[in-house]
Amino acid sequence: MQKIQFVDLFSGIGGIRLAFEQAADSLNIESECVFSSEINSDARLVYEKNFGQTPLGDIRLIEKLPEHEFLLAGFPCQSFSHAGKKEGFGDTRGTLFFEITRLLDSYKPQAFIFENVRGLYNHDRGQTLATIKHEIKKRGYSFDAFLLNSANFGLPQNRVRIYLVGILNASPNFKLISDLGPKDSHSYNPQQLSLFYPTKKSVTVGDILEENPEEKYDCSPEFVNALKRIFNNDLNRLHGVRLIDYRGGNSIHSWDLGLRGECSSEEIELMNRFILKRRNKEFGQEQDGKLLTQEQIASFFEHSELREILNSLVTKKYLKLINNKYKPLSGNFSFEVYKFIDPNKISVTLVASDANRLGVYHNHRVRRLTPREGARLQGFPDSFILHHNDNKAYYQLGNSVSINVVKAVAQEAIMKIPINSLCTR
Repeated sequence: MQKIQFVDLFSGIGGIRLAFEQAADSLNIESECVFSSEINSDARLVYEKNFGQTPLGDIRLIEKLPEHEFLLAGFPCQSFSHAGKKEGFGDTRGTLFFEITRLLDSYKPQAFIFENVRGLYNHDRGQTLATIKHEIKKRGYSFDAFLLNSANFGLPQNRVRIYLVGILNASPNFKLISDLGPKDSHSYNPQQLSLFYPTKKSVTVGDILEENPEEKYDCSPEFVNALKRIFNNDLNRLHGVRLIDYRGGNSIHSWDLGLRGECSSEEIELMNRFILKRRNKEFGQEQDGKLLTQEQIASFFEHSELREILNSLVTKKYLKLINNKYKPLSGNFSFEVYKFIDPNKISVTLVASDANRLGVYHNHRVRRLTPREGARLQGFPDSFILHHNDNKAYYQLGNSVSINVVKAVAQEAIMKIPINSLCTR
């Protein structure tokens, strides 16, 4: 049987490795990870539990690698601060990407797959990606960049990431198609974007939910009661609702819930109009940081006791008074949940900073998504061992990759390398 040897850099908890192994197995090719590197000790712990190997630490201290055909890396997106100073490209020295090019120079693997955040595509007006492309192509590799959405690969998550693929001394034609997918998690329409993932029944959040998770994931009775009051006990109306203080639309605000003190109907109405109006250009070009005077507020909220209402909102800390101008005090991180996902739709993007505050109303319970459900959103099998600390598990999953997407990318990349370049058993 043919065998691919690969290295796994910036490995995190091992998502790219897992996906690559699945891809090779689907093509009846054996794979062997000959080296892995990850600087975070918590991620190394999870990696070791699942793969029986402990990644080495700082990539900058790596001097030698075993021979390998594939280089995999989910490298951090660092700013190329000197972009444009040399032949229209930035200088990669001093960045972690330089460590990757250093290893490419030394070992010339047959191919690479890199994963990164969507923002890399347009970072520094495209100069960062141009720098990467320039550095890769001058080393003899092809260079393709795909923007792929996890929702198009059988996962109920609206997650766009960039995937960079290169084959040594080749000009491959990949069947993958860049596609940003749905505008939001409520407008998902499955499409056929890969030879390996034809159109099929769309997967929704409901497909990944646990039937009876532990009670520790339930929201507090006080929070639930406030939600019941707002929705007249019809909690099905929670589906798709955001909890955020500086946007309108399908949102619940801290003053609706009375998190800092119960508000009168007039106070709620003023705050709702404030959020809507302060984003209008009639009060200036600023967006979320705009401050309004009492006179400006009176132009859209006429009330004989306006000053008293404003003072009450300042006292309750829904508004802040700065130089006789009013500004809402954002309470977004005080919410137990920042978004209730709809079981009949797909999820918003799972991110490290607040993966622990995604909520759902399911089986008559108002609760947070569990770490296992977060892992399912990313395509990890239930056999994958998560960190024993929930908050660390949430963080790691938000930083990880979508298994299905990397698997599809890896399948195509593996088929593009010369067969005679693989070792045999």
